[in-house]
Amino acid sequence: MAKLCILLFLVTVSAVIAANDTRTAVVHLKTATVEGNVTFQQIGNGHVRITGLITGLENGKHGFHIHERGDIVPCEAAGGHYNPLMKNHGSPTAAERHVGDLGNIESSDGKAMIDFEDNVISLIGEYSIVGRSLVIHANEDDLGNTTHPQSKTTGNAGGRVACGVIGIKDPVNNWPRGTSASSTLSALSVGVVSVIAALLSTF
Repeated sequence: MAKLCILLFLVTVSAVIAANDTRTAVVHLKTATVEGNVTFQQIGNGHVRITGLITGLENGKHGFHIHERGDIVPCEAAGGHYNPLMKNHGSPTAAERHVGDLGNIESSDGKAMIDFEDNVISLIGEYSIVGRSLVIHANEDDLGNTTHPQSKTTGNAGGRVACGVIGIKDPVNNWPRGTSASSTLSALSVGVVSVIAALLSTF
């Protein structure tokens, strides 16, 4: 019974630490016809949840990508898809994809509701997307699955109808960059496991 109580206590402590390691970034999109907000939320080094509502898009699917620069005047200045690993364009679930490949969003009755998770992008670490741009395209992303000359580079998603810079929302500080960031949560997990093992070995 004592072992179980200790284990439950340490699991609770770990959960509290993880909750306090939540980071949120936001993008505001506004053109003459398109408007909305998109939120990126990440706990520790885990997956990123992407939520939002965008209005004013034509009905149908639209390419939805992270681009390499935070310069959005005009949207074309944002550069290409964020692709630090120099891979071909693909779907969000493909092994071969750009870091910035987030597939498509779909607009119906002028509204696009967004709620999905991605395990490639990150708000911290060497390949953080913070400070880069989110771009919505005029057409559907073909996910690199067609013979079109641009399929493996842009998904043939057409022009850029809206864009915005990915900015810090919360917390104000503690947004580590570099490879050391990816090891922070791992070190914490190892530490918790070590404490559990040490305590249980005394019983």
